Amino acid sequence: MRRNSKERKNRATRRSQGSYQEIIGRTWIFRGAHRGRVTRRNIIWHELIGLRVRIVGSTHPAFVGIEGYVIDETRNMLVIAGDRIWKVPKDVCIFEFEADDGTKIKIPGERLVGRPEMRLKKRWKKW
Repeated sequence: MRRNSKERKNRATRRSQGSYQEIIGRTWIFRGAHRGRVTRRNIIWHELIGLRVRIVGSTHPAFVGIEGYVIDETRNMLVIAGDRIWKVPKDVCIFEFEADDGTKIKIPGERLVGRPEMRLKKRWKKW
């Protein structure tokens, strides 16, 4: 592997990059082609990464008002990037997602708990 000053400038020396440092710089992760297909009826089965989100209610008052883009999702947490990075538990919050056409979809976090790939297989009651 060749070394030159351009490559070394972007590398972190003997330590890993900061948390989600590379992901935030890429705007394409926030603008996927799938965003236009999110509706109120199918958001439970849909991919949440890349959607704009705002927390409108929570049992923990510090979470209310957090807004940004979902950059990662685990079984019980959403990682939201706004002016900083937050790891927010799903089960204690009420989320308001913004679809591509500007519609706002409010959904309680209890309905989102579970691994994203397993949420697709679950049978949910239509609401």
